[in-house]
Amino acid sequence: EENASLIGQTDIPKCVVENVRSTTAPPSRWTSNSLEDFSLFVILNLAQWPISRDSLIKAGAVDVIKPIMSEGDLQGLKATMACGFLDANWDAFPEGGNPAAKSVSELMTNIIEKKGKDGQYAYGVFKLYTATKAYRDLGRAAARTGQAESTTKVLAFPSAVALCFQIISDLVISSTDDAEGGSKYVPDAASAEYAVGAIEAMLPAILQAANPARKSVQSEKATAEISQMLHTYADVSGTSDEAKTCAKNAAAKIREAGSSARPILEISHDLWTQYRKREGQPLDQFISSEKGIEADINGPLDFLPCNNPD
Repeated sequence: EENASLIGQTDIPKCVVENVRSTTAPPSRWTSNSLEDFSLFVILNLAQWPISRDSLIKAGAVDVIKPIMSEGDLQGLKATMACGFLDANWDAFPEGGNPAAKSVSELMTNIIEKKGKDGQYAYGVFKLYTATKAYRDLGRAAARTGQAESTTKVLAFPSAVALCFQIISDLVISSTDDAEGGSKYVPDAASAEYAVGAIEAMLPAILQAANPARKSVQSEKATAEISQMLHTYADVSGTSDEAKTCAKNAAAKIREAGSSARPILEISHDLWTQYRKREGQPLDQFISSEKGIEADINGPLDFLPCNNPD
């Protein structure tokens, strides 16, 4: 970030934007490490940090790289993430944001599974914090439209939502010395923070109620467990104030939604639970004890009629 700030005060942002602007070769013909390929990668990296990001915006980077998103493949992925970082309007993303959601969520998955994508990128080229920040910023762009429930739904498909839950909970587990289980990929604090931001941005779609409305035990369980996980994350040492606020706001909204069925949340929660089972993680770690359930050698008794003296 320090280097990006220094670069942002030079003419480099303007130069790399001009390199892409002036090329006559289509992105599909750019070779690896060509001037255009290198310049777009520099734009992607500088777009992630405040001072250099502002310099790119002033240089007109969004208008220059926006058409590249429709190319797909590696150049389209880089342009998509950069446009997210540069606060491009949601309508700038092709096909209602579908390709953007698919390509960036796939990148997050590949990074966590420690693999690349044939013909596009090798493992290690992109960092998880870059991919999660891009997904968060795509979510925020979609939420700014004034029709957040419909626009964020493109991003809030269950496997992507579950992946964000996984990143957050894996960080929580890695921060607990006596925790059982673990992940093959331990996320960094920034990645978890961006995953929380992505969840908060996608909440209008994640919490969309079933039609017709109905009660759901699964949704009650999911809202309680996920909100508790977010509160636990907020208490992890080193979590930024912004991330704490974001996590607590999301937790409150999710907890309040437990009174009726939330299909996307239910499926996402189930996928997240399946992941934790595979990894051998404790499934009771985020079960809230607020009810104060009594127990004896036979287990919890709160469901028995005789347990309540009234």
